[in-house]
Amino acid sequence: MGNGREIAERIKENIKRVIVGKDETISLLITALVSGGHVLLLDMPGTGKTKLAKSLSKSLSLDFGRIQFTPDLLPSDILGLNYFSQKEGEFIFRKGPVFTSILLADEINRATPRTQSSLLECMEEHQVTIDGETRKLSDPFFVIATENPIETAGTYPLPEAQTDRFFMVLEMGYPSKSEEIDILSRFSISDPLDTLGSVCSKEDLDTMKKEAEEVYIHPDVLEYIASISEATREKEGMGISPRGTIALMRGARAWAMLEGYDYVTPSHVKKVAPHILSHRMGKDIKRGRKEIKSILSSLPVPTEEWEKRQ
Repeated sequence: MGNGREIAERIKENIKRVIVGKDETISLLITALVSGGHVLLLDMPGTGKTKLAKSLSKSLSLDFGRIQFTPDLLPSDILGLNYFSQKEGEFIFRKGPVFTSILLADEINRATPRTQSSLLECMEEHQVTIDGETRKLSDPFFVIATENPIETAGTYPLPEAQTDRFFMVLEMGYPSKSEEIDILSRFSISDPLDTLGSVCSKEDLDTMKKEAEEVYIHPDVLEYIASISEATREKEGMGISPRGTIALMRGARAWAMLEGYDYVTPSHVKKVAPHILSHRMGKDIKRGRKEIKSILSSLPVPTEEWEKRQ
């Protein structure tokens, strides 16, 4: 592997001009993008969730849209609506901000569950149906949603169906003292996000996606992935659905490509599994992550030569 990894490194280095000390989080965000999935950034306000989303969007030469979710936000404010034009003498469709390539759904859990659910069709099928007419969204269509902790005032819990549409859930976490000093130095004069430029075209993104799809997965690794999902169904509560199992396979492939491999190893699977599966367990995400890590530590890891044999 070469070209795809180089493009990913270029994006990562560009984002690091703004975001300090979150190398793994940035790599996981790129993994989700390459996998064709959506990301939920979960953490306290002020930890850089929106900065990270904006840094990625500015690194890609793609259309960007933002929706600030509030309690009074309506589905039509997201999707658009048909209105009657006196001038034209007919109904005209006004597109909502969802008609873009990268959508930042900021503080998604401040909107009501009904409004949150308006994104379900968009995220799963990349289309919008209004008044019986279906309209396709952009290709690619990538949602980065930010969520404040549920105990934060004025928030609503995300419905399980909505949470399941997210390919990956990531947490920012607080910076270390040295990282915070670096942040202060970097932002003391101006915001580096203001001058951040694009380093990746749509063609570059297509190259990364194609290379990830071509990463080889040994039958034993596929069985290992299936065993992880099977183990979650033996736990109390909701287990991983086939949608989650497929997401784990796609994520492992993309992570392997970013690491410079043309084949998937069990370590690639174990790296992305907590971020892809924890929120699909039907429980608190932290509890779900703990259970996934427990399953990964208890399941036997297959040993093999994982390269594709000629």
